[in-house]
Amino acid sequence: MSSLPPDRLDLRTRLFQIVFESDTRLAKGFDILLITLILLSVAVVMLDSVASLRQHYGSWFYALEWGFTLLFSVELAVRLYCLDRPLRYLKSFYGMIDVLSILPTWLSLLIPGAQSLLVVRILRVLRLFRVLRLVEFLGEGNILLQSLRRSARKILLFLATVLMLVTIFGSLIYLIEPPEAGFTSIPKALYWAIVTLTTVGYGDITPITPFGQFISALVMVMGYAILAVPTGVFSAEMMRSIREERYSDEACPGCGQEGHERDARYCRRCGTWLDEETQDPRRQRDANGETGPG
Repeated sequence: MSSLPPDRLDLRTRLFQIVFESDTRLAKGFDILLITLILLSVAVVMLDSVASLRQHYGSWFYALEWGFTLLFSVELAVRLYCLDRPLRYLKSFYGMIDVLSILPTWLSLLIPGAQSLLVVRILRVLRLFRVLRLVEFLGEGNILLQSLRRSARKILLFLATVLMLVTIFGSLIYLIEPPEAGFTSIPKALYWAIVTLTTVGYGDITPITPFGQFISALVMVMGYAILAVPTGVFSAEMMRSIREERYSDEACPGCGQEGHERDARYCRRCGTWLDEETQDPRRQRDANGETGPG
């Protein structure tokens, strides 16, 4: 940025503070306006999917959709203008969501609606990716994403275990039950095992033999215990992320105690001043000959 003219540098800096930060009144107003536009655009997409509303207000929906698309396109261009490495932003999660939120409308210009009705319908649904942009404006969203990343390996291991159980019980019920009960293939039996293990129970395929019904009851009971595992794993990682967000791992220079709150100034065990970059105000008062209370 230093090679740019001062007036252009100031403009980019001001735009960056408005678009990417939220510590000023103008930046907060921009975030609120953008959230409102995102919600309104998603509402338009949903209302446009209702045939009766589309028949009467289709032209209004079309105009509003293009208005939102133009506004979001300008907003994305401003974001890229503020950054030194815009391509890196486009490769990030939020950058890809920004592109997906405006790309379908622009692509609809190149795709005839009459010949590609299904594709156009898919493009309309893709506009709902705009709602994912709301995560960017929630401070708790970072904690949620961090917890998901930390628990990803454990949850994948859990899913692999569930997949093995589904394969075992599905193959077993396929051997036990006759084809008349609906278990005509192992994939059908695996579908039954998944529905039963998750305690959904559609009832379209049910065992009719006593042994098959016993296996079904066993899978149901296991389902209640298994479904609690990923919830506990994710909750533990969520609490860990909240603790790290609130507490610091800085050790007290006096007693070595850790786990102080980030805005703490004195150790909760021995009362030692924690901020090593500044002087303890109590020592400053002693040096000036002042006496504290008591």
